[in-house]
Amino acid sequence: MTVTHTPPETAEFTHWLAGLTARLRPDAGWYGVFAARDPEGLRACLDGTELLPWDVVSSLLQDAGETADGPFAVRGRALYAAAAGAHDRRPGAAAALAERRELMERERRYAESRARELEERLCTVPGPGPEEAARLERDLAWTRDDLARAAARVAELTARLGARPAGERGVAPVAVAGALEVVPSAAPVKPERVAKAERRPRGARYAWLEESDEAREAEAVPAPAPVLPAGGAAPRGARFGGGAGPGEPGGGAVGGSAGRPAEALGEEPAEAARAAANAVYALRRLRARGRGGEAHALLCEALGGPPARLPALADELHRAGLGADWSTLLWEAASLPPDRLAAVAGVLADAGRTADCERLLRQGVARPVEELAGACAALRAEEHHREAHALLTAFVRVRAPEDAARLAGADPRGLVPQLLDAARAVSAARERDLLHALRVAGLAGA
Repeated sequence: MTVTHTPPETAEFTHWLAGLTARLRPDAGWYGVFAARDPEGLRACLDGTELLPWDVVSSLLQDAGETADGPFAVRGRALYAAAAGAHDRRPGAAAALAERRELMERERRYAESRARELEERLCTVPGPGPEEAARLERDLAWTRDDLARAAARVAELTARLGARPAGERGVAPVAVAGALEVVPSAAPVKPERVAKAERRPRGARYAWLEESDEAREAEAVPAPAPVLPAGGAAPRGARFGGGAGPGEPGGGAVGGSAGRPAEALGEEPAEAARAAANAVYALRRLRARGRGGEAHALLCEALGGPPARLPALADELHRAGLGADWSTLLWEAASLPPDRLAAVAGVLADAGRTADCERLLRQGVARPVEELAGACAALRAEEHHREAHALLTAFVRVRAPEDAARLAGADPRGLVPQLLDAARAVSAARERDLLHALRVAGLAGA
């Protein structure tokens, strides 16, 4: 009889992971997505036989409401690093890591190509009808999720290969700083409930599973995960091929000249321009070397800096022909904490990048209701009433009336009239549906 020995590092991480999943509903959120698509594969990871990619663990932390820098997540990240080290010391691990990295690089390239295809279809003239546009936007959202996860996993696997002795790597080492910390958090919002899936998953969300090339080719389009809210407005801005209008590469004034100057936003224009130029220079070097994971990490780092630098970065990215990277950055920004999201939206609006601001807010409406209430409050506090109205309008356009009633419950006196105004701007039918939901929730007279 063969006895399998589980390294203590793996056992400790598995115990931590069991504590995390015990707090989650198996039919809801990201946990529900992963469990419905491949329960056996997920069970192998939870049992310690296989190691979950860190971006999956990060999604489970999001389900549990744990912040990335909180003590529970920080401890889990340390345990994960130790478990990965133990996993990578196994015989044949270097070859397996190299093979998995190549698989994820293929997934990344496929997702990039698929995203470009969807963007082109969205910006065709004449454009698709409302239902087709909503479907394409939903597919694009999940494809961007695949792309972000694949890029993060390429970086993670590269770092793990680089940590092995030189003679065991099987590939040229590439240093990746902080690969495990580069986790895309701007994935589509976790769904409330998950229907049972009938076909095998594909895409980076499930790429810890073994799958034949034939199976991947037979399903060219990612399997539809739970329905993701999608904006009903016509797509605009860099993400959809520059539909913002002539002379507006990012949807705002060329060069960011409209709106308040950088110094009014708390940032010296020369300093912001210098930081933008340095970032774009580094980004182009990484892209030229095929180091997409590190390039994605660099974009995420830009969101951690002063928000006032972002308009200058947008201008520099578009001048360099990297408009797609600005779209990716906006996508990542949509999952920032509420006050940070409001700060970024406000800066874009003040710099005259109105379309970018509206696109960011549209993408942000997929997040939990409680967070949106905080974002609205932060926008109002900064006197960005127009942007708060845009956020609520996008919300009532794509979310269920019951969700709007839940949002109103966070601040009935302030949000009920604002939500009704937003619903009225969408359609009379949407206003009636919202009024009914507010009556059911006991908020109609607020």
